Amino acid sequence: MEVEEAGGTSRRKALWLLGAAAGLTALGADAARPSGGSTAVAAPTTTPRARPVIHPTPTPTPTPTPRPASWTAAKLTAAGEPIRELSELSPPPPPKSIALTIDDGPSPMWTPRILDLLAEHEVHATFFIIGEQVKEYPKLTRRIADSGHQICNHTETHPISIGGLPRKRVRREIVQAHDRIADVTGIVPQFFRSPGGAWSKTVLDLVAEHGMLPIDWAVDPRDWARPGVGRIRRALLKGKENNILLCHDGGGDRSQTLRALETVIPKMKKRGLTFVAL
Repeated sequence: MEVEEAGGTSRRKALWLLGAAAGLTALGADAARPSGGSTAVAAPTTTPRARPVIHPTPTPTPTPTPRPASWTAAKLTAAGEPIRELSELSPPPPPKSIALTIDDGPSPMWTPRILDLLAEHEVHATFFIIGEQVKEYPKLTRRIADSGHQICNHTETHPISIGGLPRKRVRREIVQAHDRIADVTGIVPQFFRSPGGAWSKTVLDLVAEHGMLPIDWAVDPRDWARPGVGRIRRALLKGKENNILLCHDGGGDRSQTLRALETVIPKMKKRGLTFVAL
C-alpha cells in the first residue's frame, strides 16, 4: 500500500513537472518579440498586486423626530413675551421644580465637564446650542442628547443684535440651526432662546412659525462675564420653585460656572428642589 502511494506520488510529480514545463514554453513563446530578424525573449514583468479597497461603513443619518417636550405654553401674553417661569407652561410642573438651562455650546473644553457633573448628581438640563458649534462638534452634540438632556435652538451664529435684524436674516439664523441640530441628533428642537434675550416681533413670529416655544429666564447670574465663583453661586442660590436658571458652557472660560454649579446643584437638591428639563 505504501509502495502504491509512493508510486502515485511520483507519477503526480512527473505530470506536474511536464505541465509546468509546457506552461513555461508557452509563456516564452507569448513573450518573444521579433527584433531585426532575431528573436529575443523579454523578461516577464511582475504586476504589483493592488491593495484591496476598503469602503468605510457610513454612519447612518438619524431621522429627525421631535423629542416630546414636557409642557406646552399655558399662556403667551398678547405682547408675545417669552416664557420665564415653569408655571407659564402647561400642564403645571411638579411641585418644587426648577430648570437649569445652559447656553452657547457645545464647547469641547467645558461641555463634557458639565455633562459629567450633571450625571454625577442625576440632573437633566436644557441646552440651548449654536448651529456653528454643532457643525464643529457633532459627536459632542450627540452626547448631550444621548445623556437625556433637552436640545434647543440658540441660532446659527449667535447674533446679539438679532432683535433688530431683517426678517430674512432672522429666518436664516433660526432655520439653519434648526436643521443642523435635527440632522446631527435626530431631534427637532422644540424650544428657542434668543441670544442675549433680544426678542422682537419678527423673532417671536418666526419661532412660532417653526413650532417652537420662546424661552427666557428668571435668574441670570451673568456667569458669561466671569464675575467670580461666589457671585455666580449666590445669584443661582436665590433661585426658587418654578424658576428657569441661566448658565453657559460656551463662549469662553466657564471654569467659574462649573465650580459654582458644583456647589449650587447639591444645595438646591438638599432644599427639596427637583431639576427638570423642558
